[in-house]
Amino acid sequence: MTPAIPAIPEPAAPSADGHWHNLRLAPGLFKTDAADAAVADGALASIVVQQGQVVWVGAQEALPAQYQGLPAHDGGGQLATPGLIDCHTHLVYGGERANEFAMRLAGASYEEVAKAGGGIVSSVKATRAASEDELLALALPRLQQLLDEGVTAIEIKSGYGLALEHERKQLRVARRLGQLCGVTVRTTFLGAHALPPEYAGRSQEYTDLVSKVMLPALAAEGLVDAVDVFCERIAFSLAETEQVFQAAKALGLPVKLHAEQLSNMEGAALAAQYGALSCDHIEHLSERGIAEMKAAGTVAVLLPGAFYTLRDTKVPPIDALRAAKVPMAVSTDHNPGTSPCLSLLLMANMACTLFRLTVPEALAGITTHAAQALGLQHEQGLIAAQRPANFVLWPVQHAAELAYWFGSKPRCTIVRQGKIFAPAKA
Repeated sequence: MTPAIPAIPEPAAPSADGHWHNLRLAPGLFKTDAADAAVADGALASIVVQQGQVVWVGAQEALPAQYQGLPAHDGGGQLATPGLIDCHTHLVYGGERANEFAMRLAGASYEEVAKAGGGIVSSVKATRAASEDELLALALPRLQQLLDEGVTAIEIKSGYGLALEHERKQLRVARRLGQLCGVTVRTTFLGAHALPPEYAGRSQEYTDLVSKVMLPALAAEGLVDAVDVFCERIAFSLAETEQVFQAAKALGLPVKLHAEQLSNMEGAALAAQYGALSCDHIEHLSERGIAEMKAAGTVAVLLPGAFYTLRDTKVPPIDALRAAKVPMAVSTDHNPGTSPCLSLLLMANMACTLFRLTVPEALAGITTHAAQALGLQHEQGLIAAQRPANFVLWPVQHAAELAYWFGSKPRCTIVRQGKIFAPAKA
């Protein structure tokens, strides 16, 4: 039986148009419009929204006269940040893999779980068995948890279908989620996620299918915003990865990569040579990979949820990334096997505690740098004029509290795509 599709946010959410005042802007996450609008640390600020767009940001006392008669929204002294951005998720899938959690606790490695028939292929079986509407019904409450925490843009990957009809099904659900919930969704085709059972021992044949059949068909249907590959010993080789990248390049699609999670394959260096938006996981990232990423402007996406779940001990080279000024994003990597997490704020906390990011780095990682990892840097990730109104008001005194508290959900006020959404329930 197809599960009922859960309730979704009221489409008639009130407009955010007007003068938002009595706000405090999170340091480093906003841009004012003129020198006379500069906001001193901790001073009250204003944001003006018209027709769903931010048109002015600055010190409250410097608000231009033409905006003073607009409808007023009192921020009550709350902290304003850009909307949060979850730039790496596998949100659409069937089933769950709690049994693998128990296997790992008993000592099985990621690779051992995969060889025992678990891992990605387990999710493939459940996803193939589910209808499009069933997948939508399963994904909606997951997405809603992220939206309630202030997410205004999200990436959703395929990769649990591993056949054209099922990859299409996942990507169609991702598109529907964006339409239903009024949130920016970027879809990523991850057909090269794992080798499906029917192609056992025929990796090159499957890579040909991904690059020559699946990707062109899905791109022609407008379902693909970017292309990803899992480049790893248990997944796809450098040569296979490059074949998929070449197919993406021929179609004018940007690439990204699951890189250097379990070993150093030098996948990040290859991805950067193709101008990758991001390289993700990167625990085993080399100096060469860092240099290539810096030259290409590729974002390093840190995924502490997977690091934590897998009880990894190899920390990404944060100091080297920082020294090279490679932008670092932070994401949930929500997936049923290695990071069943639905809190981006928890990931910010883990990025600080496990990877030693500073609070400003972690907050930029779930806003500004996450936007860059999706190619959305001119639309999201910063409170600034000439951008869609996507921001969150937090009932906290200090920005550090967003990474400090964990296990709780702040009752935030969310402006998403120019609409006001009710504060999340406590």
